[in-house]
Amino acid sequence: MKTLPSSDQLDAIILDFGGVLFDIDYLRPAVAFKQLGLDNFEEIYSKATQSDLFDRLETGTISNTDFLKALQQHLPPRVTLDQVEAAWNTILLDIPKARIDFVHQLKERYRMFLLSNTNAIHVAQFEKTIDQKMGLSYFYQGFEKIHYSNVLGIKKPAPSTYLHLCELHGLDPARTLFVDDSPQHVKGALDAGLHAYHLELPEEEITDILAHLIS
Repeated sequence: MKTLPSSDQLDAIILDFGGVLFDIDYLRPAVAFKQLGLDNFEEIYSKATQSDLFDRLETGTISNTDFLKALQQHLPPRVTLDQVEAAWNTILLDIPKARIDFVHQLKERYRMFLLSNTNAIHVAQFEKTIDQKMGLSYFYQGFEKIHYSNVLGIKKPAPSTYLHLCELHGLDPARTLFVDDSPQHVKGALDAGLHAYHLELPEEEITDILAHLIS
């Protein structure tokens, strides 16, 4: 049975982005790339495991253009880089403003952080969506600091990633909660000594799961 710490056990909360705050669909890129002529995209990329190409993108060690060109090589010659980028971005859906309103409520009691395995291509796209939905500044103001893996240079689920964040911000892992929709990321946080909760989508909603922390 999954348990969550009580409010008096916490000083800080670290949230995942994709899935927890921003709705995504891991299956859509596979469909989009298949329409372009790549039948085995799901073998290259999935929620549980990624090829080195995607890891390099998420840690900022390959440029956007080089990444897109690497994918383009698996596609028919007629497919443009813009089409590859559009297919890659189909994973991104939308973000309910109510979730960020909730983050602002949490921030009144806890130090709030975001930790996302992401990449510069997706950041550019989802920031447009956020800005249209609620204003980018409102989103960023909900957190003391937002960490994207492509800027940080390290990523989940390595326990050292969580400990690095704690060290950067003077957080006690034993008084910090991490929430993610990926089991492997939750395990990494637990191994680092944090409280951690696996948000099971689509059954669970972050605003319901953490509601007791602001009541």
